[in-house]
Amino acid sequence: MYLTQAIHRAAATTPDAVATICGERRHSWAEMKDRIARFAGALLDLGIKPGDRIAVLAMNSDRYFEIYASVYWAGAAIVPMNTRWSVPEHVYSIEDAGVTILIVDDTFLEMGRAIKDVCEGIACLIHAGDKPAPDGLMDYEALIADATPAPDALRSGGDLAGIFYTGGTTGFPKGVMLSHQNLWTGALCVGAGIHYDSSVRYLHAAPMFHLADVGLGNAASIFGGSHVFMPSFEPSAFLRLVEKERVTHTLLVPTMIRMLLDCPDFGKHDLSSWKGLLYGASPMAEALLEAALKALPGVAFTQGYGQTELAPLATLLGPEWHVLEGPRAGKLRSAGRPGICVEVKIVGADGEERQYGEVGEVAVRGPNAMMGYWNKPDQTAATLVNGWVRTGDGGHLDEDGFLYIVDRVKDMIVSGGENVYSAEVENALMKHEAVVECAVIGVPDAKWGERVHAIVVTRPGRQVSADDLMQHCKALIAGYKCPRSVEFSAEPLPKSGAGKILKADLRKRFWAGEARNVS
Repeated sequence: MYLTQAIHRAAATTPDAVATICGERRHSWAEMKDRIARFAGALLDLGIKPGDRIAVLAMNSDRYFEIYASVYWAGAAIVPMNTRWSVPEHVYSIEDAGVTILIVDDTFLEMGRAIKDVCEGIACLIHAGDKPAPDGLMDYEALIADATPAPDALRSGGDLAGIFYTGGTTGFPKGVMLSHQNLWTGALCVGAGIHYDSSVRYLHAAPMFHLADVGLGNAASIFGGSHVFMPSFEPSAFLRLVEKERVTHTLLVPTMIRMLLDCPDFGKHDLSSWKGLLYGASPMAEALLEAALKALPGVAFTQGYGQTELAPLATLLGPEWHVLEGPRAGKLRSAGRPGICVEVKIVGADGEERQYGEVGEVAVRGPNAMMGYWNKPDQTAATLVNGWVRTGDGGHLDEDGFLYIVDRVKDMIVSGGENVYSAEVENALMKHEAVVECAVIGVPDAKWGERVHAIVVTRPGRQVSADDLMQHCKALIAGYKCPRSVEFSAEPLPKSGAGKILKADLRKRFWAGEARNVS
């Protein structure tokens, strides 16, 4: 299993078919293969060796797609950077991964320079934007034009394909190591589950650093489809692209779906080409899901549940279960059943498997399960147990094999499709001199699915406003991780006998009456 196989197959069987559409740029599969091989050759000329790490910090584009494939072609591993991170977060991850080449576009040009100034291991900075390359940066298009096409390194199977950073429970990001086999089977799982074929025209509306988009994009290539790109999600532009480029499938998180339904242009465009929507990554309010099903009757809805460690899919709830009436309506609250190649079980704190209906931690096994966390053997051992990924989510299975997520074992918040680990936010809050203790939890939010909410106890005689704390956090961590609401407690936070803050108790009043406490 090797990720460049799809490029070879498409270029051989449908060389003139459209591979990518980005604004006015279009490339056939034959052209795409040549560009990928040339950029891989350029990387090799720059001294890249098998297994070396190459980072990319950019908005969605056809070039981002080429970079993924070129890195694989050269035998290296990609490190896609979260576009919403701060410079310190990027620096930590790039230094942790030992990145030697950083690729940026126009949007992140200055941030890329700031990162390179700090990270001594970065040998060169490549500009892959639409504007001319500034002095001191290598030009992406010039590198392609001047390079000799390289033979495919044919890295495959258990070879490292990429390191995908996700929030860390210790306050630092963790690098999830995914192999060619992991990403290939993850893509095959989702592609088969939503019935892809060569007519697919997939719109990259979600960020391309996100594993959910990576999985669906890889699936589109494997099945011989085409790719359409928008730099970032904007509802009016999304509607125009679906109509203009006859998009058939896409991925949206609940926040995007809400924005789409609220868009004044909704209903003004021909969306008849749109056949399939996969959603997930954060909690979807039932009212929003019902509204979306009614507003888009021609679109087949599929819910995906998973995480980066699973490349990224565990279960799918297909269109046949997205009904509001009849015998199948009761499954709508579930996360679906395991995808092909995937096994799911529920385990207790003792590690033993639980029976149907019994709540425990969701564990997943399959060829999509990660290799481990980069440079973190202890966390790898705690999460990857006898081949099973312990997800940190609490749930139960019914007698039909449907998974129901009921709570989160680990203190992770999923807001607008982004993972936020409470420890990271709490560490930032505790750096404010007025804060004596705090707890960060996820609370229901109509727009974001979950909202990052902080409960703060201040030092005696010290006062600080909620706005001051939010601004304090924004200087230390990415904006999406910062509290969107803050409350102050006059009493110490509730704790267990061992002194651990009882976050489950703090969550109760916010989640009372909700159908489920997590996506």
